[in-house]
Amino acid sequence: MNGFWYKLLVRLANRTGSWFFALVSRIIAVGYFVFSGRVPESRRFYAALFPERGRFYHLWCTFQQFQNFTTIHFDRFLMAKARPTTFTAEGWENMAAVSGQKGGILLMSHLGNWEMAATLLKQREKDLQLLLYMGMKEKEGVERVQKEELRRCGITIIAADKENSSPFTAVEGIRFLQSGGLVSMAGDIVWRSDQRKVRVTFLGHDAYLPEAPFVFALVSGAPLLVFFVFRTGKSSYHFTLCEPIVIQPTSRQARPEAIARAAQQYADLLEQSLRQHPCEWYHFGRFIY
Repeated sequence: MNGFWYKLLVRLANRTGSWFFALVSRIIAVGYFVFSGRVPESRRFYAALFPERGRFYHLWCTFQQFQNFTTIHFDRFLMAKARPTTFTAEGWENMAAVSGQKGGILLMSHLGNWEMAATLLKQREKDLQLLLYMGMKEKEGVERVQKEELRRCGITIIAADKENSSPFTAVEGIRFLQSGGLVSMAGDIVWRSDQRKVRVTFLGHDAYLPEAPFVFALVSGAPLLVFFVFRTGKSSYHFTLCEPIVIQPTSRQARPEAIARAAQQYADLLEQSLRQHPCEWYHFGRFIY
């Protein structure tokens, strides 16, 4: 959906009620499910997650995946209308230990609602320095609205070009960490074909993670904080901040192994959380090989 149609939907829902937004977004999700061409990849993914189940179950999981994705936009709409959003948190002390001091890297995933996580973090900690690296598309629709709303919350956004990388984007992130801020990076999506990757084992298959978050942790000395946010109800979430992952190789030669070990730790945590929340997986591209 492009930005114009999304804003039109919001205007109409403001007049008719939140039920209209929920209904239309779910109808749109059905359309994507039928016509987008992404269903085979999701079915393949769920076949790897549930090898003991049949093809119709994998298709049902895929349908639920598309439908659940609408809650990301629905809860954003409710928050814009000043509807209260509540959350519980587990492992909050892991973030508090680094925020404002040595900094930390929040390793987000396309599992659960990372956008709501960033917004609620900033609401709870008004003085929190938070920077998000987000992919930039050539033609952005809903994504542009998303970035605008996050900036209004006081979150710094760096839009990383999916086609061309710039060393200045990395330098800004390192400086942000050195000032004691938190830098959020996606740990489960590779944006460009020439991007450096780390191979991990996931659901018994090979998967490739971006190397950048782990290199950031290595260069800056900041810990990696794996962060998951799952919906527990309407405008209700639960946060999980895992134990920090610190990359401290004993020598220059040991760096690749240290990065690979940290990447596998993250992959294991991701798989564990996926098994608990299988239909909140919002990575619609190929992830396992």
